[in-house]
Amino acid sequence: MPDAESGTSPEPGPHQRSGGRAGEEAASERRRDVLRRVGLLVLGANLVLAVAKGAVWYLTGSLAVGGEAVNSLADALYSVVVLGGLYLTTQPPDFEHPHGHERIEPFVSLVVALGVFIAAGAVARNAIGALLSGEPAVSGGGPAMVVLALSAVVKFGLYRYVLDVARRRHSPALRATALDNRNDILAASAALLGVIGASIGYPWLDPAAALVVAAAIAYTGVEIVRDNVTYLVGRAPPEDLRADIVRRALDHPDVEGAHDVIAHYVGPEVDVSLHIEVAGDRTLHEAHDIETDVVSAIRDLPEVDDVFVHVDPKELGEWKDDPDVDRLAGEAPGGATDGEPTTADE
Repeated sequence: MPDAESGTSPEPGPHQRSGGRAGEEAASERRRDVLRRVGLLVLGANLVLAVAKGAVWYLTGSLAVGGEAVNSLADALYSVVVLGGLYLTTQPPDFEHPHGHERIEPFVSLVVALGVFIAAGAVARNAIGALLSGEPAVSGGGPAMVVLALSAVVKFGLYRYVLDVARRRHSPALRATALDNRNDILAASAALLGVIGASIGYPWLDPAAALVVAAAIAYTGVEIVRDNVTYLVGRAPPEDLRADIVRRALDHPDVEGAHDVIAHYVGPEVDVSLHIEVAGDRTLHEAHDIETDVVSAIRDLPEVDDVFVHVDPKELGEWKDDPDVDRLAGEAPGGATDGEPTTADE
């Protein structure tokens, strides 16, 4: 299924079954290497930006640059947490964790959110203190403008790159990092406007810009919490993924209908259970092969981890209408419906 924004097909997820055990292990190793490499890149970039902004802050006293320095330092600190978390989540399955360790990732992301909120509070406190004291802020001039503009450019590049990897590798921790980088672009831009305003005779714009930076940092934390609570409370996946699950089950020539389709997040991955309806004259071997084919087809979706299929023969009277299945099966990939009936009873 092509990626909606990049136009490319997502790479196999950590539990994609095609290719057997060897292919599964190779995909897991590739995912581990990519995630760790991205984590190191983000950590290095944040450290460089924190040092550069800290130096300009020390030389100029600009609160907007100081807020950005604190923001980048917080980014560097949580990058260490993310890197450690990615090391844990990319460990292979073992006896105590037979499904692997990917379910740790949402908790890593919540640690990121905590660091983000702390940084937002520190920046806001300094800015409010400066505004209430009435002390003129130092604009920072050229050095402040250069470091803030450079920060916005670097963060834009990190945002696009990390978001692309997060989507292809289905990593909530990297998605949280990408969202933080996106808001860092806005924060650096606001700080730059504040420095420019202070330079042309409006010194209050510098601490005011620092407040905008604090708000942008806090909003990042809210987004991270909102996204990752979804993984922790077992929420259903997006509608298009559920529709794809239903269509893959109904695409099998011997499956005449489906009902009681349940898909929900277990960590960042999706578990699926469903009933499929088949003719009752199938042999046990044939029913087993049908079930295996349906499980494999759904497991080929990179977001999906486990699939549980129950086969219902018609003669047992367990076939039933399921409006949700009819609706999802009738949805084209773009979200439109084709209006075709899908259950055997119709």
